[in-house]
Amino acid sequence: MLLSWIQRTAARTAGSRAPVYSGGRRGLFGMGGGHAPEGTGTSTTRRVAKRGAILFAQATATWYVYGLCVDGVKTHVLQGTRFASSTSGSTGDSALGAEVARLQAPRTIPHADGKTPRPAYCGDTARPMHERMEALVLDQQDRLVAALESLDTGSKFVRDRWERDDGRGYGITCVLQDGAVLEKAGVNVSVIEGTLTPGQLKSMRDRNPQTAAVLRDNEEYEFRVAGISVVVHPRNPYAPTAHENFRRFEVHRKGDGAGRPLLAWFGGGADLTPAYLFDEDVGHFHGTLKTACDAHDPAYYPRFKAWCDRYFAIAHRGGETRGVGGIFFDDLEDKQPEDLFRFVYDASSAFVAAYVPLVARRMTAPYSQRHRDWQLVRRGHYAEFNLVYDRGTKFGLMTPGARIESILMSLPLTARWEYMNSPAPGSPEDALLQCVRTTRDWVAAAK
Repeated sequence: MLLSWIQRTAARTAGSRAPVYSGGRRGLFGMGGGHAPEGTGTSTTRRVAKRGAILFAQATATWYVYGLCVDGVKTHVLQGTRFASSTSGSTGDSALGAEVARLQAPRTIPHADGKTPRPAYCGDTARPMHERMEALVLDQQDRLVAALESLDTGSKFVRDRWERDDGRGYGITCVLQDGAVLEKAGVNVSVIEGTLTPGQLKSMRDRNPQTAAVLRDNEEYEFRVAGISVVVHPRNPYAPTAHENFRRFEVHRKGDGAGRPLLAWFGGGADLTPAYLFDEDVGHFHGTLKTACDAHDPAYYPRFKAWCDRYFAIAHRGGETRGVGGIFFDDLEDKQPEDLFRFVYDASSAFVAAYVPLVARRMTAPYSQRHRDWQLVRRGHYAEFNLVYDRGTKFGLMTPGARIESILMSLPLTARWEYMNSPAPGSPEDALLQCVRTTRDWVAAAK
């Protein structure tokens, strides 16, 4: 069946006489082509892409790659996904990104000036903390959607509200894909509760001795969590990918959800993943997050920056980091809950100012096939981390009744795995690779 699909793909591509991603409208897992409902378009392609997504979600290492030449363009078929490259390989400098000439960076970005007043829920201490955290993540979702839509004026986020089958929670998944500026962006909110599985309980106990001292491995516990998860993959290779996640987690004895939680903590952070290195961009991102941290504890930024560098290491890639870092923290319960809540509010609010102006700065830069290919290679490394190491992804996949589409929202629309890819020494691509193999004081470097 796959061979016949390849033959039909070749025939269609030869008939169109067009490079596969010159327009950037086909993506990994068959998610390209706008927001057509299931059952529309080419059903065979959708079935193959769906199988590819399932295999990828299981983090299998078996990928079947087929090569064929169609009208002078080398096309790779990877579990139903097509990637085009120039016949000279990833060093090709054929022009891409003609759409950037039609783009215009916004003059203003909503919520990027840091002047948005604190909402009432921040000071409403009469409300339970989990309700206030729910209000926070919903508020931040609306702000981020508005800020990102200001970049991509021709596109809008699709809002998909869902509820768990067991009635124990809901989420709102906001996704924009195939935009002129944002190839894929997701801003997800989840407010759920459930029973900890043995695997989840073991992971939590192994990670934190304090948790292990409170939660016994032979008892049943229930959890409640409210969180926001954001991933943005711009189309232009010079515009960096970014991620943020903030959440509050609490654990109760089974059947005692209305009582005081046994444990409650905050976690989260924000990090930057460029394909091409601009020191001033990275310095701005880190500096903005440092300012938010310093307002609450001068020790937070150096502590959470180092934690971020450790957490986002890709062990099977020799320890290279997923990107250039930011801040990361988990199991944060070292201050009063009110103090921690205000910190999480300020840190999450800083993300718009830290990141969105960087996309506005780079979104109109011309780029070539070489830049696009490197961007896709780096996205492949990004996906590897998320599927193999990321705690949030693994926790979600272990949760009964989890919504897989929302969990895998973080994956890019397109990616590339080249055999033995090695940038030329001294090239911009090599500069990025050398950077992610070490750590750097970005705030000091930006001065």
